[in-house]
Amino acid sequence: MTQDDITNEAVSLLQDLGLQEYEARCFLALTRLPSGTAKEIHEISEVPRTRVYDAIRVLESQGLVEVRHSSPQQFRAVGIDEATRTLRQKYDDRVDTLESYLETVEHRETEPDDDRMQEVWSLTGRDAIESRTLDLLTEANSEIALVVADESLLSDPLYETLHDAVDQDVQVILGGRTDGITSRLGTELPTARVFETNLDFLIGSGTDHEVAISRILLVDRETLLIGSYYPDSEDPTEQAIFASGLENGIVVLLRRLISSGLTAVEDSEP
Repeated sequence: MTQDDITNEAVSLLQDLGLQEYEARCFLALTRLPSGTAKEIHEISEVPRTRVYDAIRVLESQGLVEVRHSSPQQFRAVGIDEATRTLRQKYDDRVDTLESYLETVEHRETEPDDDRMQEVWSLTGRDAIESRTLDLLTEANSEIALVVADESLLSDPLYETLHDAVDQDVQVILGGRTDGITSRLGTELPTARVFETNLDFLIGSGTDHEVAISRILLVDRETLLIGSYYPDSEDPTEQAIFASGLENGIVVLLRRLISSGLTAVEDSEP
């Protein structure tokens, strides 16, 4: 990646965090200087000189730039740690504010208290699916059955959430597609029940045009999430279905399949 590529990517990320393009470019220019005048910032950032002052005023108000009132004025960026801490806090505050607004306007129809109620929803994108997975694990009351087919899913947040579930006396059953996955799961969670899955027909062979299962999660025997993707595709975007309800046919099917995998392991034990 070239220096220009890095700069453009950094500008884009700063814009995602709430800065305007000129503000982001001026801030990045100052990170390359011990301090600088508006003329020097303009030369490095290519921001029009008449707009540099406006951008600097905004950056100063956000605690990202310091100003020395000399002639000409000198500007410098705060340290990287301070800048990232400030931006993170700003981002967190915005998320907290958004959450409060969403809670205010949220409207959900009253749902019948019926275990037979059936729901199937879909999710797209690994981040969204990972977030839903962690939410479901956190909400588990009695049992978690998780089958991992893609080793890249074994993240630190996943381990931490499973550890929390074990500490809360939730029964945790973990299946792995390969010896490597089961070994890592068993090492990280020695008190959990770990087995190597025999569900090869669900996983597929991983050929170019064949979908593969990435994860199967069953929580409290009534809520299910199944992730899938095309492992050899140019766009291996993960997709998932999320189903709930004790009588949901998909949930019943996967519950039986996971149980059969466990039974096979138990039968093979001495």
